[in-house]
Amino acid sequence: MVKDFKIVHESEIDGTPDAVFFAATEGNSGWLWPSPGGLEKTVGGAGPMGSTVTAWDPPHHYASRMEGPNGFYNELEFEISQRPGGKSWLRYVHSGVLFGDWEKQYDGAAKHSAFYIHTLGQYVKYFAGKQAGFADVQGPAASSSPEAFEAVKAALGIHGAGAGGHVSVAIAGLGTVDAVVDYLDPNFVGLRTEDAMYRFFGRNAFGAVVGMTVHLFADGADAEAAGTEVAGAAWSAWLNKLFA
Repeated sequence: MVKDFKIVHESEIDGTPDAVFFAATEGNSGWLWPSPGGLEKTVGGAGPMGSTVTAWDPPHHYASRMEGPNGFYNELEFEISQRPGGKSWLRYVHSGVLFGDWEKQYDGAAKHSAFYIHTLGQYVKYFAGKQAGFADVQGPAASSSPEAFEAVKAALGIHGAGAGGHVSVAIAGLGTVDAVVDYLDPNFVGLRTEDAMYRFFGRNAFGAVVGMTVHLFADGADAEAAGTEVAGAAWSAWLNKLFA
């Protein structure tokens, strides 16, 4: 089945409109994933991942749209307004078309959107304006089982900490990661340290494997590909050992 979808997520962000606009346009590596090729800062210009910029009004409005065969399109829109106390209100709209099991895909996309926008808020509050060293890590096939994400939470020590708590995880090759649990629900976990964010995705609930992303904000991290590769490899080994 082919069907359009629209996901709207609104939230207050602890940061200025300028900081939120930067996150949405040039700071993607800090909360989502890098956008190779840069961004043309004008309507009609080239946007991320082959998209086209459809709105450009800094720091209040940005949108991009990607199109493809068979009626495919994917559009992201950020509307940002100022709030008192150096804060902002963000209205995020993700719309497009889904193929196949629409309800399951929509559920997954909506839950991912909430997690991504929360992560954007963490980025703006704690790491605004920084580029990140980024690694995308996928678990082995065994991490697609129904109970896989609960095993990840247990290995991280989440059940004893809960949202807002602290965890310490020993990662071979990295040492001990001491982190705040900044997000926790049945499908996602967010960990934040003084110079990094780690995002865990229970995509086993949506027919895929468990995954995670690494966002490193240490000085020069965006340029230190070797350090990012080490972190990604270390977490990949941790996941593989967990599901061996």
